[in-house]
Amino acid sequence: MTETRTRAGTGMSEARTPVAEVQTAVTGFLKEIKGFRDEVKLVLQQQEERLTMLDRRTMSYGRPALSAAAETEAPHVKAFDAYLRSGDDDALRGLVLEGKAMSTAVAADGGYLVDPQTAETIRSLLLSTSSLRAVASVVHVEASSFDVLIDRSEVGSGWATEAAAQAETATPTIERISIRLHELSAMPKASQRLLDDSVFDVEGWLAGKIAARFIRAESAAFISGDGVDKPKGILQHPRVANAAWNWGSIGYVSTGAAADFPATNAADCIINLVYALSADYRANASFVMNSKTAGAVRKMKDADGRFLWSDGLAAAEPARLMGYPVLICEDMPDIAANAFAIAFGDFASGYTIAERPDLRVLRDPFSAKPHVLFYASKRVGGDVTDFAAIKLLKFALT
Repeated sequence: MTETRTRAGTGMSEARTPVAEVQTAVTGFLKEIKGFRDEVKLVLQQQEERLTMLDRRTMSYGRPALSAAAETEAPHVKAFDAYLRSGDDDALRGLVLEGKAMSTAVAADGGYLVDPQTAETIRSLLLSTSSLRAVASVVHVEASSFDVLIDRSEVGSGWATEAAAQAETATPTIERISIRLHELSAMPKASQRLLDDSVFDVEGWLAGKIAARFIRAESAAFISGDGVDKPKGILQHPRVANAAWNWGSIGYVSTGAAADFPATNAADCIINLVYALSADYRANASFVMNSKTAGAVRKMKDADGRFLWSDGLAAAEPARLMGYPVLICEDMPDIAANAFAIAFGDFASGYTIAERPDLRVLRDPFSAKPHVLFYASKRVGGDVTDFAAIKLLKFALT
């Protein structure tokens, strides 16, 4: 069916068919699509220009701090991994550590500095173990020794009046204690085939092996080291009865039994040990003993039948004896005749551990074929710095 319309201004009629109407509608739709496409194209072009401008600003102002730190730290980790696995030290040579005017490379055959992540893992393992390090004072130094100045006497004082002459007071006595740093080393080994396995975490394995050997060596030296090429332990200094104590020696109280706790009132010697220490030190004091001694001590009760030993309420909290923390250190002597099996004191004041923060590793693929040796070394020292801050319990009659 044909529709007839009158053309405006002419009076002539125009016949419109359905085909003509469809063509007109399609033409209008295409025009709208083209307009929408032009608008979208314009918006995308503006967005692209805006992003380009932001990129230029980023390049001119530099990368964010976190990104820069990651890029600075990553080369050392990657280069150290390559050195451990294949001995390729090209990337390590001349690599300067961020914030330090030093290179990762050291003297010939001296090894390379361990990357920060591995060094921090080793340091965390050392701190979390049952060693005197957990309660002693730890300082980081860059020299070959560390000097501690101790004021081992009281400053004189006196009352004064307005008209009377002021009397001269005594001056303090200053003691200088020098702690030398010694080289501590470990030499774990791994097969080259294991190192070639990309899934193998060589840094984590190396950190665990080094820390395990360092822990055993340090713990023993801090207790009984003789000071020759190693730290000097608390049990290597002269030990005298507390009633005759003087500076340079460590005072002790005896149990009153030849080789054990007394048969009656066994806890009395523990109480005597606690109060042999000056009140100035008792606030931060702790006990140090091995597991066998702890097994005997935790059975002790007071006159009312209450145990002197109490376990920590939290998982990481240490056990307590008479309210003071207990450090289980397996390098302390067992209960025996004339043994100093229990130490009590403020070890943060009484014992100082000095160490260099850097740790070096030297790769040796030749000495133990087909294994690869890793010679790891660090510098550490330790000594008693306040002889009044530590007391010992001696298992003897007097």
